[in-house]
Amino acid sequence: QVQLVESGGGLVQAGGSLRLSCAASGSIFSFNAVGWYRQAPGKQREMVATITKTTGTNYGDSVKGRFTISVDNAKNSIYLRMNSLKPEDTGVYYCNVVWVRNNYWGQGTQVTVSS
Repeated sequence: QVQLVESGGGLVQAGGSLRLSCAASGSIFSFNAVGWYRQAPGKQREMVATITKTTGTNYGDSVKGRFTISVDNAKNSIYLRMNSLKPEDTGVYYCNVVWVRNNYWGQGTQVTVSS
């Protein structure tokens, strides 16, 4: 089992920045993939950014050039730096890891961007 705990969400004005953090209970090295997803009210969950052992770093089209995913192996943590935030970035952000073909999700952290 893998446990994930997100933090760093909040309310920010358009154009502002936030950094989300995700602390994992296992070693980042052992995961097949790590990433961030988000879900806006009334919409399906969508991929924001991922790092996989097979495809490297990937970003959703709407966040390319604004968001950066990173990992700290020593801290078993995954980060998402979000710059130039827009109201359409509002949603619940979920940390995700894939390990032994299983998907694990954090509880989510709310990000609200005001116009």
